[in-house]
Amino acid sequence: MIKRVKFISIPVHDQDRALAFYTEKLGFKVVTDAPMGPGMRWIELRIPRAETGVVLFTAPGQEQWIGQFMNLSFECEDVVATAAALKAAGVELVQEAKVESWGTSAIFRDSEGNQFVLSTG
Repeated sequence: MIKRVKFISIPVHDQDRALAFYTEKLGFKVVTDAPMGPGMRWIELRIPRAETGVVLFTAPGQEQWIGQFMNLSFECEDVVATAAALKAAGVELVQEAKVESWGTSAIFRDSEGNQFVLSTG
């Protein structure tokens, strides 16, 4: 039976720039950074204390997905504080922390233009 999501892939133009963004600004840790054939590289990251991996990789022919709104939400304890910390680190907030009847969320953009929701559990 399926037991978890192993990783999600985030499409990127510049793997080095994206790697710096995710490790330096978001605090992710490198699990694998290895060549994957001519001109290709597999970069797998982990969020501290989480099981799901994040892969900075764009499969050939999938470049049109780069810079889009991703159907992915990152969870944190305190959206307001986390959004403020990300903004202080130079991360662009597309939507500041916003309190709704269902919870609090913010939307941020990564170095490649991809947008993600930040929310509480």
